[in-house]
Amino acid sequence: MPKTVIHIFHADPDSLTTGAHVAERIRQVAPDRGVELEVYLFGPAEHALLDAANTDFNSQIDALVERGVPVRACLNIAAAAGAADQLAQRGIQLEFARDAFVRYGQEAAAVIAF
Repeated sequence: MPKTVIHIFHADPDSLTTGAHVAERIRQVAPDRGVELEVYLFGPAEHALLDAANTDFNSQIDALVERGVPVRACLNIAAAAGAADQLAQRGIQLEFARDAFVRYGQEAAAVIAF
């Protein structure tokens, strides 16, 4: 099955909320279109997951997880921030960025970055 990955890296408000919004819009049609969806958060966007001031973004990400979308973040960043357990409790899966990006290439996934 083809895969679309929404990769959110930048932590400006537009990148965060637009990336999460596009992921939700794709989620709405993915089953009918035969597409698998995944979200990968890395770098500044991963730090935004830990910032309580980013309520809209965090709510959007939590809603994606609740709706069954695999949401992953970088294990190294989570561990360095002491947040691995916190993210895992939210249902965010942790994976080394190196491994995620290699996997996306192996899967011939379409990666859309924000």
